[in-house]
Amino acid sequence: MDASTWAKAPDFTGSPERVEAVRTQTVADKQNYLESGMQPVECRACGTTVLARKNSFNQTSIQWTADPATSCTEYAKDETQPRSLRETCPRLRSSIEHAVMEGILEVRDRD
Repeated sequence: MDASTWAKAPDFTGSPERVEAVRTQTVADKQNYLESGMQPVECRACGTTVLARKNSFNQTSIQWTADPATSCTEYAKDETQPRSLRETCPRLRSSIEHAVMEGILEVRDRD
């Protein structure tokens, strides 16, 4: 394949309607996956607040509202592994599970 014609993803430059449809869907996806249903949960151990969503009992989405290395003592302890590869703080996970049990954080799909 000629490198000058290859693109990682189509850009739809010849189809403004398609460009707008993709842009609209991207906005909707961002809302659905990154913003919708996120609720603040405070770690009961250190007080760090994150945004969390439970799509099911097995799936949890977490967005840190501050740098975890400066706001979470568990993260600050271990700098040997990149943050993106670490499991979340066990104390935070426990706080999220507690929020679910207390009905503070809703599980969207209970099946």
